[in-house]
Amino acid sequence: MKFGTLPRIATALVALTATATLLGVQAQETAAARITLEEAKTAMDAAEAEARSNGWNLAFVIADADGVPIYARRMDGVPTRNQNIAMNKINTVITSGMDTPDYVAAVEAGRVEEIEGALPYDGGLILRRGGQVVGAFSASGARGHEDAQAVRAGMAAIGL
Repeated sequence: MKFGTLPRIATALVALTATATLLGVQAQETAAARITLEEAKTAMDAAEAEARSNGWNLAFVIADADGVPIYARRMDGVPTRNQNIAMNKINTVITSGMDTPDYVAAVEAGRVEEIEGALPYDGGLILRRGGQVVGAFSASGARGHEDAQAVRAGMAAIGL
């Protein structure tokens, strides 16, 4: 082996190790930036329990940070339109980056443009972990503040 080969191999190994470490950190950040299916199930169960304890029949949607549904549930007797409204709340939350009542207030104050098709109902909440958006959670079927109460119960169950 030539004298100059060993330092080049050492340099390559250091660069490879640094790259692998960086990729590992990025993978951890990506994983942290998404609500898991297990968290979604736990949150959904807690939200449904809150709804049942108050006599509300609700439709729920939990989506990832891109607005793609991870978990949805429609309690017995809830019309399909409520599932559609819950999904609309998800779209409003993800597109605006705000909880639905905050979005409505921002539109009314002229701070943001209205999102086409957005519904001005409470019950759509953004999910953040460490300040980073990891998803959205919504409910529909009761009054807006009741939908939000059920969602908050679900969020509390997973510490968000």
